[in-house]
Amino acid sequence: MNEAPALLALDRIEQALARIESAAHHIKAGEDADLRRRHNDLKACVAQSLAGLDDLLASKGTR
Repeated sequence: MNEAPALLALDRIEQALARIESAAHHIKAGEDADLRRRHNDLKACVAQSLAGLDDLLASKGTR
C-alpha cells in the first residue's frame, strides 16, 4: 500500500489544526466563550478522527 497520500493528508490536517490552535490562543479569556467551546469540540473530534485513521493505517500495515 502506498501510504504517501495518507501521510500527506495527515500532515495537512495537522497543519490546519496548528493554525486553529494559534488563532484560539489569540482569543482573550471570556471574549468569546462560544468560539472557545466550539474550538475545543472541533479539537476533540479531529483527535478522535486522527486516532481512527492511525488505527486504520496500522491495521493495513500489519497485513
